[in-house]
Amino acid sequence: MTTGLPARAALIALDWGTSSLRAYRLDAAGRTLDTRHLPWGIMRLPQPLQDGAATATLSGFELAFEQACGDWLRAEPALPVIACGMVGSAQGWREAAYLDVPLDLARIGTQLTVVERGGATPVHIVPGLIQRQGLPNVMRGEETQVFGVLFEPARAHDNMLIGLPGTHSKWVGAQRGRVTHFHTFMTGEIYAALRGHTILGRTMADSAGADMAAFERGLQVAGSPAGRAGVLSTVFSTRALGLTGQLAPTSQADYLSGLLIGHEVAALAQLLRQQGELPRIVLCGEPALCGRYIQALQHYGLGTPEVAQDATERGLWHLAVSAGLIDSCATAHS
Repeated sequence: MTTGLPARAALIALDWGTSSLRAYRLDAAGRTLDTRHLPWGIMRLPQPLQDGAATATLSGFELAFEQACGDWLRAEPALPVIACGMVGSAQGWREAAYLDVPLDLARIGTQLTVVERGGATPVHIVPGLIQRQGLPNVMRGEETQVFGVLFEPARAHDNMLIGLPGTHSKWVGAQRGRVTHFHTFMTGEIYAALRGHTILGRTMADSAGADMAAFERGLQVAGSPAGRAGVLSTVFSTRALGLTGQLAPTSQADYLSGLLIGHEVAALAQLLRQQGELPRIVLCGEPALCGRYIQALQHYGLGTPEVAQDATERGLWHLAVSAGLIDSCATAHS
């Protein structure tokens, strides 16, 4: 955590998810002046303080908010605050209704939900997106990363696919600032569940470093004739290869990672080839995980994607500008 206030800010931006809270002080040009990472996700908030027989207490959301940026606001009380992520879910501070896809991303900034705080600085929450055609699909938080990618001038493109690898990987199709559709793959959560709660984890051992050869082997199996039987068929090979001495215990987790990511990207490649023209692909996420997806995309013939940096904070800043929370004239001359 950094605590100095070296320059005048224009915005406080919060990325508030299920398990953690990230806070950013941004200047008038969208540059990050200060950042904090706290463990207060919406499902694990600090407990309200009880003061004797007093009945009025701060909520867990207010306590987390105070720890994240209370001193910043006391130093600069006029700063606007914008937040994205699960803080806007039904279990969050205030529910921000989903917007329907397809839609122009610029519309998101006009649909922020405001948490009034009894005369204190209000919080503006970004809505999530919902796709109702076919099987329904939702996202909350990722739309801000997409906004951060698409509203960078260097990335303006007619046909883009934005990959957001993580617990629930999202692949978002966009054209000229308009989200057209998206897919969700529960790859990260399934990996954690298989490793931690099934027999596959019984033969695994921790390793000092990643075994990328084992990861590549998993990618290859997912795309092999055996892989056509589907992921439910191939995952047991993680255990069987270990029992037959063909895969060391310290390599099995990386093999399983390659297998699951391989099935995800193989399915994605098939979807894209059915559409015809391959889009420009941009990844946003944790660098090591993006590295694995780059390897998978190359393996399945989808080329080398661009990796976007700081997409969440850039998206929050662009959304604040489009919502009128920041003076666009002032930002243009910063």
